Amino acid sequence: MREIFTGLPWWVKWVAVPVIALVVFGSLILSVLQVVVALLFKVLVFVALVGGLIYVVRKFMAGSSSRSDW
Repeated sequence: MREIFTGLPWWVKWVAVPVIALVVFGSLILSVLQVVVALLFKVLVFVALVGGLIYVVRKFMAGSSSRSDW
């Protein structure tokens, strides 16, 4: 691989090749990022819902046990 880039200007290695890679694989990179962000968002919503459920159940259980003492 190094033999291919020897003798070429620096801007070909560090500017042109990455730009071409982004043009060719840009939509693939964006779709992978979109899937990762969507998955992280769903995990965050799941954690928030489970945490809310645990909070409500503990509040209800704490209230019901104190009422039964009366």
